[in-house]
Amino acid sequence: MPEESPQPAPKQVDTTNLLLIVVGAHLRAETADRPLAYALREGILHWLKDHQPALNIRVEPVVCTDLWYVNQEDLQSRPTISIGGPGVNALSQYYAQKLEPAMLQEHKMVIQLDPEFVHLRVAVWGMDHDLTVKALELFTERYLDAYLRAVVTQVEPDVG
Repeated sequence: MPEESPQPAPKQVDTTNLLLIVVGAHLRAETADRPLAYALREGILHWLKDHQPALNIRVEPVVCTDLWYVNQEDLQSRPTISIGGPGVNALSQYYAQKLEPAMLQEHKMVIQLDPEFVHLRVAVWGMDHDLTVKALELFTERYLDAYLRAVVTQVEPDVG
């Protein structure tokens, strides 16, 4: 058996520049919402690349689960977008009680956020996968640019 080369120890993750995209640790969330989260991450990376000359801050979008997020206190001060409904994402369930709806369509599609972007917390979900896709498309079209502008200009996120 060939000798395995030792893997370098993983470095400690610096959370100060993270923009978190949170999905549920539920199987339905993993199969339906995680691909949406990665697509959103790619869109954010594209936005960051397009705006790079004007940015004086590094932002690193990272997809993680709700369980990881709620158990890591240092993550909770970072800008966060939660994808998936309260039935499969504990963070969306928490945000449902804390954030005002920016868009609510017959309780079938929900976008919750602070329209002034002082609090950089967002929840996006629909009553089923297709509606979650639509809600995320609406968030991307209507709010993502302003949200990202707030993320890159806010020195310390308001965690209130």
